[in-house]
Amino acid sequence: MTGPRPEIVAAARSWIGTPYRHQAACRGAGCDCLGLLRGVWREVIGPEPELPPAYSMDWSEPGRDERLWRAALRHLAACDSMQAQPGQILLFRMREGAVAKHLGLLARSGAEASFIHAYSGHGVVESPLTAPWRRRVVARFAFPAPAGPAQDVTAPKDTARTTPTQTNKENQ
Repeated sequence: MTGPRPEIVAAARSWIGTPYRHQAACRGAGCDCLGLLRGVWREVIGPEPELPPAYSMDWSEPGRDERLWRAALRHLAACDSMQAQPGQILLFRMREGAVAKHLGLLARSGAEASFIHAYSGHGVVESPLTAPWRRRVVARFAFPAPAGPAQDVTAPKDTARTTPTQTNKENQ
């Protein structure tokens, strides 16, 4: 699905005000940026396709391992960066040369663009997608369609996907 996903934006907005808690995914009690996406997935799509392993706040930076990006490629559809649509997942690289380790959901596109994310020290908030945030976006993804009786959400779709290395080179 490549169009706007208002049901995803509505689900994400229902998490606003949830406190930041590393590795948590419980609306109202606490979550981090991945926990926010996991909660929205459960609400809109269905059961999670995999449970994340324990992770540190540095997200494998010392080993320069793009774990979060690889997980996104396994379960989400990569999107064209020129086709911003509400409901898309944004993957951020917070520092030049660091691994991509922050996620948000695009709430509005265009001149008033905003995104919803869980941010350490702030909890779940909707923030303007200002130039400093836009510069940090390294990939965009779409949630799959909601699981129906004939769908298996545990198996990634067999589609050509951009790798973290390819996209990083394109953004330079």
